[in-house]
Amino acid sequence: MILNHIKELDIGTRISVRGIAKALNVSEGTAYRAVKEAENIGYVSTKERIGTVRIDKKQRGRMDRLTFGDVADIVEGHVLGGVLGLGKSLHKFVIGAMELDDMMTYIDTGSLLIVGNRENAHRKALDEQAGVLITGGFDTSNDIKRLADEKGLPIISSRHDTFTVASMINRAMYDRLIKRKIMLLEDIVTFGNITGVLRLGQTVSDFQHMLQRTGHTRYPVVDEWNRVIGMITAKDVAGSEPGQTVDRLMTRSPITAHPTIPVVSAAHRMMNEGIDLLPIVDKHRKLLAVVSRAEVTRALQFAGKQKQTGETFDDLIWSGFQEVKESDDTLAIYKGRITPQMSGPLGTASEGVLATLLTQASRSLIRELGRRDHVVESMTSYYVRPVQIDSEVTIRPSVLELSRKSAKVEMELHDEHGIVVKGMLSAQMIETS
Repeated sequence: MILNHIKELDIGTRISVRGIAKALNVSEGTAYRAVKEAENIGYVSTKERIGTVRIDKKQRGRMDRLTFGDVADIVEGHVLGGVLGLGKSLHKFVIGAMELDDMMTYIDTGSLLIVGNRENAHRKALDEQAGVLITGGFDTSNDIKRLADEKGLPIISSRHDTFTVASMINRAMYDRLIKRKIMLLEDIVTFGNITGVLRLGQTVSDFQHMLQRTGHTRYPVVDEWNRVIGMITAKDVAGSEPGQTVDRLMTRSPITAHPTIPVVSAAHRMMNEGIDLLPIVDKHRKLLAVVSRAEVTRALQFAGKQKQTGETFDDLIWSGFQEVKESDDTLAIYKGRITPQMSGPLGTASEGVLATLLTQASRSLIRELGRRDHVVESMTSYYVRPVQIDSEVTIRPSVLELSRKSAKVEMELHDEHGIVVKGMLSAQMIETS
């Protein structure tokens, strides 16, 4: 009831525990727990000096779009006015390092002007339905703050200079592009749509009725606070009396997962532990959803077909290497150059970079031969001697063992003088079909 009340509030509405308790005639303790649950789901956000505000729940597909509230957090800013606009998205930012008239040609609805203590620019930006970020820790006039409140557009002050602020925002946007390609459990489940759950005190008879209704053979068991305390399967209840309670038959303290873990981690955990149903819980172990191994498998198949956006450090390190085949009957080798960015504190290639190169070569070989995704379990490496910057190197991976469940690969990295690093990698294969 309280969650539905919060969902129906207008975006930007300030929320207080006392106000909700009074409006819905519930205790403040009940209202507090509901507000915290709404924050976990993403319906409200609590910020220092602002309080709790109803926000528009973000969709993972639009994670690259920052809100003004996100910007305030990124630049460690103080909100001077327009608090109700913190949940709005911005589509670009403009650095105000030009004459005012020239500046206005770049500013439009949903943009963010980054500028110093130029009040005429602050006013013009708000008139154009844009937010304002004041750098250098400067303040603005009370008239500007009132205007920001009237228009519902935030005006933020940050102690950082303009260049630093722009760099911080760019970095955050790029990080979000990378995160978009990492599929999380929250991307593949529907919260609150749980096909079957049993509670303390229910019996084997209740389990049988649930089985007939849903066709599933395993269910989470929750207590009176909706916390997951066990898992029960058809095997657990076989041969038991209909009146036997499920808490005497269930497996206690089952493996659970949070909604923000990657799907590949969930797949690894489910296969490693031999489980077919994974309860998804919040930080208080309250049940949010469940995911089956079949759903995880379908998600991995879909993820493998998606074009990736944004480069990670591993991508950047590996981008300069090319696959080469000496003949049709031989395994691929990988050739590239050690760039200055790969150097360590002593001016030679960083040991971490060399380990990454070996790992990436092994991954490529396993994907080519095993044609399945996998998770690295361990890697050992032995560094024979340093490798110089600008050296041309060759990586030769070879398979020691490859099965449906695991792989072991031996790798060597050579430069013009001979072997530089030897290593061995073990990986667990992930079924995607």
